Amino acid sequence: MLVVPVNEADLKDLKGRMKLIAEADPLQYHNEFSLKRYLRAFKTPDDAFKAILKTNKWRKEYGVEELNSDVDVIKKNLDAKKARVLKHRDLHGRPVIYIPAKYHNANDRDINELTKFIVYCLEDASKRCFEEVIDNLCIIFDLRDFGLSCMDYQVLKNMIWLLCKHYPERLGVCLIINAPTLFAGCWSIIKGWLNENTASKVLFVNSEEELCTHLIPDILPDDV
Repeated sequence: MLVVPVNEADLKDLKGRMKLIAEADPLQYHNEFSLKRYLRAFKTPDDAFKAILKTNKWRKEYGVEELNSDVDVIKKNLDAKKARVLKHRDLHGRPVIYIPAKYHNANDRDINELTKFIVYCLEDASKRCFEEVIDNLCIIFDLRDFGLSCMDYQVLKNMIWLLCKHYPERLGVCLIINAPTLFAGCWSIIKGWLNENTASKVLFVNSEEELCTHLIPDILPDDV
């Protein structure tokens, strides 16, 4: 997918503002790839700068840096196979977050715990990006054995909010595989929450041949 270049004057402006902030507090630092993502998402240096400051505040208050696989909430969801970051990448070099929907029950979950687990997965995958090559992610929703009890609109809303506000332009592509007919009604609701740019990144993959244009199918887990 073509990455939209940012205006160099806008980037210079944003770099100058962030330099002053980072000199006072090194934890506020964002590299150039991150600044470009915020500019592409929020359009102007003013709005990008405000968004970065909000993200930095959120990261500190949410305890993002403390999230790891030894934290009870994270370990519980990893053991339950709710999602994982795969060892291998897609054909564009993106890290892959794999989410098998069949292990989720919207009536039996803690929304705050699950949101924390989503943040952990986004962090883990983002850290694996070779940003000089590609700085976004591939997210796969595997809907094999999907039932309506698996459909959790609030969790998806939280994920969309995170991607828009705190991980802007991190989504490179979202692949929906093994989608049953009954998911069509769910998708018509979800699509209404997405802006045009994000919606264009969501692709329904209907055959193994089509899947091979995005990744080598053998990288997908065989224990689900």
